[in-house]
Amino acid sequence: MTNKRSILTKIEARKISAIIRTDDQKLAADAMSAAVAGGFRIVEFTLTTPGALHLISEFRKKNDDLLVGAGTVMSIDQANNAVNAGAQFIVSPVCDPEIIRHAAELDVVSMPGTYTATEMDTAHELGADMVKLFPAPADVSGYISAILGPMPYLKIFPTNGVNINNMLSVLTSGAVCIGFVKTLFDPVDLEKNDFTTIKKRASAICDRLIQSGSV
Repeated sequence: MTNKRSILTKIEARKISAIIRTDDQKLAADAMSAAVAGGFRIVEFTLTTPGALHLISEFRKKNDDLLVGAGTVMSIDQANNAVNAGAQFIVSPVCDPEIIRHAAELDVVSMPGTYTATEMDTAHELGADMVKLFPAPADVSGYISAILGPMPYLKIFPTNGVNINNMLSVLTSGAVCIGFVKTLFDPVDLEKNDFTTIKKRASAICDRLIQSGSV
């Protein structure tokens, strides 16, 4: 099994990802640590976050069980830097053929940003391992079901519009994994440095997933 295939298998098994985007490196570290303490085992640091590469390295070192990825990857250089820092998957808000191909060469998972059926199929044909659904449609579950009807081979990973109330319906609709951003890292909690609440919210999300029998 290749490194990429192993990562992909773990992502599909774990099903939920914590995604942080802040303008403060320490805040990002503390908030993500709270999410990990609450049970998340897939984490993503967007490269727009100061010190994101350092955070990727640190979280890879501190917990062998974590899958750590880089978000908002917009160039080959950023992809290289992220993987050198320890990123195991590369996420972009757009579909860039060069980044998809380069991720394959680096033997890491690629998740380009897509929205329409055409964009998703194009990304798949280019070799994307998963397709990030971004931004969120009004009805995430219904949208994914409609896309997968004629294209069941797609591995759709919504990273917007998912919360604790709709997460199970989104997974039932066929999403291979789901990402939590502001619905996990509430801006109010971040502003207050309220990491206890973030940990509790992470635990509630993980508990709901386990109780559903989805993992």
